[in-house]
This record gives sequence, C-alpha cells and structure tokens, in this order.
Amino acid sequence: MRDNIYAQDQGQIKDFTFDNSVVEVFPDMIQRSVPGYATIISTIGQLAGQFHQPDSNLYDLGCSLGAATLSMRKHIKQPGCKIIGVDNSKAMVEKCRLHVQAYKSSIPVSIELGDINDIEIKSASVVVMNFTLQFISPEQRLALLQKIYAGLNPGGILILSEKLRWEDKQVDEVINELHLDFKRANGYSELEISQKRSAIENVMKIDSEQTHLNRLTEAGFNSSSIWYQCFNFASFVAIKSKDTK
Repeated sequence: MRDNIYAQDQGQIKDFTFDNSVVEVFPDMIQRSVPGYATIISTIGQLAGQFHQPDSNLYDLGCSLGAATLSMRKHIKQPGCKIIGVDNSKAMVEKCRLHVQAYKSSIPVSIELGDINDIEIKSASVVVMNFTLQFISPEQRLALLQKIYAGLNPGGILILSEKLRWEDKQVDEVINELHLDFKRANGYSELEISQKRSAIENVMKIDSEQTHLNRLTEAGFNSSSIWYQCFNFASFVAIKSKDTK
C-alpha cells in the first residue's frame, strides 16, 4: 500500500508511532524515505554470512517487518544458528511473523514482542540495529550498546544503521536538503514532508557520526567505522576483537 498517512492536513500533529496505519504502508514509506535502504538490507545479509558462527544467535533489534532478518537468513550456512527478532510494536511483530513464515527455511527464527533494553543478548555472532537506536532514549543508548558488546562472541559484529546530523549547521542544511529532494522525487508533497517531520521530531533523536563512533568505543568496540552512507543516512560496523577474553 502507498504511504498517504500525512497527505491530508491533520491540524494538530500527534507523535509518530509504529501503529497499524504505519505497518500497512511501511515498505513503501521506508523505500521512499530512506536513500540506500535496499543496499543496506542486502549488505546486512552479506555481513551476516561473513560473520555468523556455528551454534550462535543472530539478533535483529527493532526488526519491524523483518527485512534484515530475512536477508540474514538467506546467508546463514553454519549449523546451530538461530535468528531472534525483537520489536516493541505489536502490529509490527504480528505482520513480521507472517512475513517470516511465508519464506521457508531450515534456519529457525523467533520474532518477539518486547523492549530491546530489557532483553538478554547471549551467544551472539551478529547483532543488527537498523534505524533503531535513534528511537531509544539518548540516556539509554550507551548501556544498550554495552549490553550488546557483552553478549557478542569474540569476532562478532554489530551492524548499526542511523540517520545522521552534522555539527556544522551549513553542511547539515545542505545534506538535509538533498534528503528532502529525494523524498520530493519519490512523490511526497511539502505538506507530507512537513507533517511527518513534526510527528517524528519528538520521538527520533539523531546523533552525529562522531557521537556514534565515540559511543561504540566507550561500549568496548576497538574496531568501528561507517561502511555505507547516502546523504544523511549511514550504516556502521563495529567488531568485537577475536582476542577478547
């Protein structure tokens, strides 16, 4: 279904939530709003294929409709692996389970309803947070990354995709305008763009590239970098050293 959620003037704009109306149009919304999304999803699968270990867990935190989960599932070759997807939106979880069931595979997948701040990360070789951390309270982000680091096996990888901001206001404005032009080219009106921005500004708090890298280092990762960027959307890799005891 086409994303027309903000096509009509809504008067007072409510905070954005991943409710049933969003779930129904989410594939269209994400493709028309996030440049490079398809590349990120396909490469998450490739990275999972490279880094997954036998008898380990792969986590998709904030799994939404399961795009990253399904991409990882295609590339798993080692025995004893399981994918665990977690999301706090009941509507997302219900639809995600249907998507996963529609694709037959010998790789077990569990899609769980819950808060990723509360779940246990254990025996993990791959952890994915694809545009998820930006919806977590800034005060909770470091603790979440520390928990992920602790739950990763040596040699494991965290794949973290986020929208970015720039400290330099002039650069920030230029790159934001490129993103807005991307949305306009994909059929969003000025009203839709404005209302969506108003709805999401209180629930999505974005960081700079350096803030992300500093936080990953503080969480314990010695190796981290952006591997992909298009306009103000980027994806990082952070690798836990194989020498970690």
